[in-house]
Amino acid sequence: MNNISLDDLIRKVEKYNPEAVPMVMKAYQVADSLHYGQFRQSGEPYITHPLNVAYILADLHADQDTLCAGLLHDTLEDTKVTKEELTNLFNPEVAKLVDGVTKISKMPYYTKAELNNANTRKIITSVMDDVRIIIIKLADRLHNMRTLEYKSEFKQKENSLETLTIFAPFAYYIGAYRIKSELEDISLKYLNPDKYKEIEEIKIKTEHDSEKCLKEMLQTIQSLLEFENIPNEIKIRTKNIYGIYKRLEEGHKISDIHDLLSLKIMVDRIKNCYIALGMIHSQYHPINDKFKDYIYNPKTNMYRSIHTTVFGPEERLVQTQIRTFDMDRVASFGLTAYWEIKKGAAREEMQKELSEKLQFYKSLKDIDESLTDDEFVLKVQEEVFSDKIYVYTPKGEIKELPKGSTVIDFAYAIHSDIGNNMEKVIVNNEEVPFDYVLKTKDRVKIVTNMNSLGPNEEWLDIVKTTRAKKKIKEYKKENN
Repeated sequence: MNNISLDDLIRKVEKYNPEAVPMVMKAYQVADSLHYGQFRQSGEPYITHPLNVAYILADLHADQDTLCAGLLHDTLEDTKVTKEELTNLFNPEVAKLVDGVTKISKMPYYTKAELNNANTRKIITSVMDDVRIIIIKLADRLHNMRTLEYKSEFKQKENSLETLTIFAPFAYYIGAYRIKSELEDISLKYLNPDKYKEIEEIKIKTEHDSEKCLKEMLQTIQSLLEFENIPNEIKIRTKNIYGIYKRLEEGHKISDIHDLLSLKIMVDRIKNCYIALGMIHSQYHPINDKFKDYIYNPKTNMYRSIHTTVFGPEERLVQTQIRTFDMDRVASFGLTAYWEIKKGAAREEMQKELSEKLQFYKSLKDIDESLTDDEFVLKVQEEVFSDKIYVYTPKGEIKELPKGSTVIDFAYAIHSDIGNNMEKVIVNNEEVPFDYVLKTKDRVKIVTNMNSLGPNEEWLDIVKTTRAKKKIKEYKKENN
């Protein structure tokens, strides 16, 4: 929906935050005036873009300052207004958010690549100051991707590649699955249109062939829940096109993708999630090794749900995802769900959740020290936005590490003292050498000894993570 009007935006904002309407109207009027006479490559007045960005943010129930910043997000870059003027017209928060999404353009860089890396670094590190900056940037990128047909083929592919390597991973890490999925699908459509069309046709056919089976299961499960007076809502979900593409590229067949079709079952309380699970298993045989409890063992981006794959009617494999209504909002919108759940305290809760619980935040902080912009962007792509492994501590906590990480990386991810005093390592009940490369689902126990010799120089060649390298170097410096 690209033909968004101001009335559309105001109606959406009125539904969840009517007090914000006067300030949003003012932000629109200021943006419209500043962008007057500017046009997009589609030929539309430029204001259509910030209006669409604000509408995407309103879909997320963004707060007043974020909505205003969405409308004004290109004014510092493309008009003569200053940050000080935005502060006077609105407030310091709005000006800070607009400044956060504004590209660096007046710096003594010698190449376009260096400037691009400086801008990428600015966007990536903005999450440490205020996560709303990256959310505005994701909304901006999403609308630009939706209107990519007006760009040259070179720009289409360049933007799509950047979206897949930077913006889609960012959406994943803050848990915004809906934005992530759409960004991935549009990117694939431009990078590999033939493959996109082929998978789209497979997806449409699978949905059509499975419609009867899924509706039958939906009605059966709904009846069971209603008999027990459990409030519920059930939706049919199909994996996004890029998700299917990735699995096929890994060598899987369509028939191997057990989560291609899903029933999303939402109930009111955690207790009822497990009652629903029992009901489903009483009707449909589960596949034991396709059961995952992400409620009590959440993913590293806050995602919580129970997954169980069962044999549905017509011998079809169907994944069911069971969660509470609040968990479903977080599953779809990630950190942005706090705007709806926490209302006025949302910004503080989002930042707290990000810094305390999301593991990628700690990795970014480790990398954002004493590296040039080029090195920083490369390291983030290698270590943060690359393929991951998920391993368990002895207490069952999940630790996320870049693929190729060793037990030394794991030790330092827990605490620097554990890495420095590591004596031996037990993986899956067997002792392993320190250069052992971890795999997803490994259970790792580090045995420490305060009298150990500490890390040696060889460890620097073994470890993969910036954190481990930094801590080893610090130890060597202090103990030489």
